[in-house]
Amino acid sequence: MAKTKELSKDPRNKIVDLHQAGKTESAIGKQLGLKKSTVGTIIKKWKTYKTTDNLPRSGVPRKISPRGVKIITRTVSKNPRTTRGDLVNDLQRAGTKVTKPTISNTLRRQGLKSCSARRVPLLKPVHVQARLKFAREHLDDPEEDWENVIWSDETKIELFGKNSTRRVWRTKNAELHPKNTIPTVKHGGGNIMLCGCFSAKGPARLILVKERMNGAMYREILSENLLPSARALKMKHGWVFQHDNDPKHTARATKEWLRKKHFKVLEWPSQSPDLNPIENLWRELKVSVAQRQPQNITALEEICMA
Repeated sequence: MAKTKELSKDPRNKIVDLHQAGKTESAIGKQLGLKKSTVGTIIKKWKTYKTTDNLPRSGVPRKISPRGVKIITRTVSKNPRTTRGDLVNDLQRAGTKVTKPTISNTLRRQGLKSCSARRVPLLKPVHVQARLKFAREHLDDPEEDWENVIWSDETKIELFGKNSTRRVWRTKNAELHPKNTIPTVKHGGGNIMLCGCFSAKGPARLILVKERMNGAMYREILSENLLPSARALKMKHGWVFQHDNDPKHTARATKEWLRKKHFKVLEWPSQSPDLNPIENLWRELKVSVAQRQPQNITALEEICMA
């Protein structure tokens, strides 16, 4: 049977007004074009509850009791990496049998959502202090200053690389809380190495590094590409060069070379690749590589250098 359309508030109030005026249910139904049974139901509700508004509906009772909700909310608050299966088992031991979707829906009503854990650098206290110092020193820098920075970095692209993920339960805007992140450290294993830079005006030339890079090779790359990149990007006078604290970058010979060339270098806190916006470009490149699915190193190089 098709569900009848619910009456709006105005017709319901009209029924009550006509009833109070002494009209019968049949007369009201004829006048308003409604069934007698509908009129009778509205009048009965008004007599019983003194209102024609919709009353709260009980609906299907929650499968998880308020106490159970507190249990699982407290559990994921202490350990965001708790899985739905773990929570199902916890509730089953407490005498409540539920499914994983029920767990998800319950936690979502508590403002918690299952998200991939962010990967962040593994920081020691000295790194934290250095990052705070950097942030405070540049807190009030105008946007124009950042537009005059050339950001650089090297990255390794794996032929069959996969980004492993871990899911955590967290509230909105809590993705960088230590409990919701996965610490990372630098390590080898890439198939090709790329060196690149960019500014607010766009990317510069990408360099494919064929051999193991040392300080001499890094300085050679800078010598052949840094100034041409600055010209291509139409950097303003006084532009600043950014690179991290890799030993090749902080070697005495590299520092001396940069000094003699009169390049301004942005002082950079250690263990802070996540502060470098070029990481977003590397991420886009790696996603593109994964989508293209190269089957050999030559194809991988062609995709990256296209």
